[in-house]
Amino acid sequence: MMSAVKYLFRIFPILLLLLLAFSSCENDIAVVNTVTLEAEKKLPIESGVNIEIMYSDSAQVRAKLTAPVLNSYAGKKPYREMPKGLEIIFYDAHRAQQTKLTADYGIGFDNGNGMEHMEVKRNVVVVNQKGDKLNTEHLIWNAVTKKIFTDEFVKITTKDQIIWGDGLVANQDFSVYEIKNVKGQIYVKDEDLNKKK
Repeated sequence: MMSAVKYLFRIFPILLLLLLAFSSCENDIAVVNTVTLEAEKKLPIESGVNIEIMYSDSAQVRAKLTAPVLNSYAGKKPYREMPKGLEIIFYDAHRAQQTKLTADYGIGFDNGNGMEHMEVKRNVVVVNQKGDKLNTEHLIWNAVTKKIFTDEFVKITTKDQIIWGDGLVANQDFSVYEIKNVKGQIYVKDEDLNKKK
């Protein structure tokens, strides 16, 4: 009799756990749907590799975006993410290259009528038609105002000088720009600049 009681005390916790496990396996469809919707929000609705997108204005090509990977996401504010970098070339009215922008990461937001603005990060480089080069870690391009700007550290290298500071506002072809807070400026000769490249 005593061994049967000991046996029941030993097996009772195991039976209790099994009973709880089987009773909790019932699926609540509302919970399953919520989890599924949350998972779907994190997944792209489209993905592409080695993509090329042309942007036009008044039937003229104004920019070309290329990226090794592009993921499109839906939602209240749809966006496109380029997690492995991108290159954007801006063109003038005669389809001549004005500016080239490269970065290690990009995200573009759509307003329903096309690209509204894009943020690029990490190793951002912009080179204009004159050869002026901008280096920064974060830059925003507003497709509506056709401006690029940042509040972070910037370095601009021209034919005869290097300027660095915090923050910048420029037109999208980077032909006119202003550093908000200039921290330093040095003048260099062409041969000195070529040695640094």
